[in-house]
Amino acid sequence: MKNLVRLIISNKRIKNLDNNHLKLSKDEAHYLNKVMRIKIGEEIHVANGEGHLWIGIKNKNNFVDIPNINNPILFQDKKKVSLGIAVVIPKSGFEDILKMCTEIGIDFIQPLHSEHQIKRISNQALKMDRWNSIINEAVEQCERLWKPKLLNTLDICEWLISLEAKDIISISLTRNENCITLNKWLKMQNLSVQESTTLWNVIGPEGGWSQREISFFKEKKIQFIKLSESILRTSTASVTATSILSQWRSFNIESTY
Repeated sequence: MKNLVRLIISNKRIKNLDNNHLKLSKDEAHYLNKVMRIKIGEEIHVANGEGHLWIGIKNKNNFVDIPNINNPILFQDKKKVSLGIAVVIPKSGFEDILKMCTEIGIDFIQPLHSEHQIKRISNQALKMDRWNSIINEAVEQCERLWKPKLLNTLDICEWLISLEAKDIISISLTRNENCITLNKWLKMQNLSVQESTTLWNVIGPEGGWSQREISFFKEKKIQFIKLSESILRTSTASVTATSILSQWRSFNIESTY
């Protein structure tokens, strides 16, 4: 497929096009006109983050036409088993986590609060807008057709209570010699994973889990795992877990469906 500049446009905007004309936002127009220097009449790729890809043609500086809106040039089914990473927001590096986990292939990103979190996030709405923008850029860069879903920030215990029964969760723990590895835990899930299941790995705070939180995890019978023999930064742990999850799905799950 021809390597064209790609824009991620929400499916809602795609559905509400006026005569197949897409009006660009200020940032989108700046990206095409000033950064990528796309000329009027040139083609780009337009994706909706939900498996569809179209050819778009730049009409004016702030418009793109999508002539064959009912006939995307490419469609990709959603993965039958989803992967999620839940991360207690670190003092720094969370934006790198969003970029790299998106590129590797994660489906859900759950920001978390916990008792030993070093820094709490203020201006949540503004942060969500920026974080979604970062994910969009990563999706465009790596040419994924499905955009990961960024969920609203929750307290770790509140989030665990809210999960669906079919979701399967592991929690990363450091300084515990009795933990099994994430790879070993995943091999144990092969027979129990159902279609539409989400497998999660939870990355804790830089200050460690509180005793109350660990007691809650044990009460919920959630599996503790280790990612490495060494102590990893939150960003490194998140990328490591996402890579292991993605490889497991590729080699052990997709071939069975």
